[in-house]
Amino acid sequence: MDNETFKKIILTHYHEAGRTFPWREHINPWGVLVSEFMLQQTQTERVIDYWNRWMEKWPSPKDFAEAGLEEVLREWSGLGYNRRARFLKEAARKIVDDFSGQVPQTPGELKTLPGIGEYSSGAVACFAYNVPCVFIETNIRRVLLHFFFQDQSDIKDSKLFPILEDTLDKKNPRLWYWALMDYGAELKKLTANPNRRSAHYTKQSKFEGSLRQVRGAIIKALAKEGPADMEALNQKTGFDYDRIKEALEKLRHESMVAENKGTYKITDQ
Repeated sequence: MDNETFKKIILTHYHEAGRTFPWREHINPWGVLVSEFMLQQTQTERVIDYWNRWMEKWPSPKDFAEAGLEEVLREWSGLGYNRRARFLKEAARKIVDDFSGQVPQTPGELKTLPGIGEYSSGAVACFAYNVPCVFIETNIRRVLLHFFFQDQSDIKDSKLFPILEDTLDKKNPRLWYWALMDYGAELKKLTANPNRRSAHYTKQSKFEGSLRQVRGAIIKALAKEGPADMEALNQKTGFDYDRIKEALEKLRHESMVAENKGTYKITDQ
């Protein structure tokens, strides 16, 4: 398929059936940054209510940087991967300290923030400031594999980036990436997942009974009800002592949880 036909298909779908989200309606760089942290490995529809509450409670990086981690984790509860909330808080602090409270505009500056990698730096620069960047995520990858690599497998992203560069709308990259992502989200409902043909495809491990589930239960209990010892955490979470101990060790290593004389609490930050 030639690039012009491809672009026409993607943009036509967007103009006819593009999605609407609050972080798209009124562009706010801080709101865009918050949305990108929340959207990592979380369904978009679940994020909307969290994002709205978050922006009402902490409308700027300065507001958020001053919040306590325990309060932050209470608000985050239900989104999963609590480290994202921790990284977002650290990023807000750095934005206040190093960037005068303004979310950086370039991918290079954005990558200096905690929790920001290649994808997020390009996405935030593009969606917040309309900077023409080349980046890829699961919906974008799905679209490119579907249109350009239908009969191939084990496709590396290095083969996809040239297509992204050639088709990028440098005048309005924000809208183009919205269109790509929305087409990819719709494609997921209509066909077998093309991402299975990506060299980078990995199936997410089962959540039920995983250490992620134990960690999340501990954080939820401590954020909601305050400090607790091992016995109390056993009663509150329903997990056995060995699993709780394993999870606590990792949470302490990540400075998410602190321990004092056998009692555990969310770190004071």
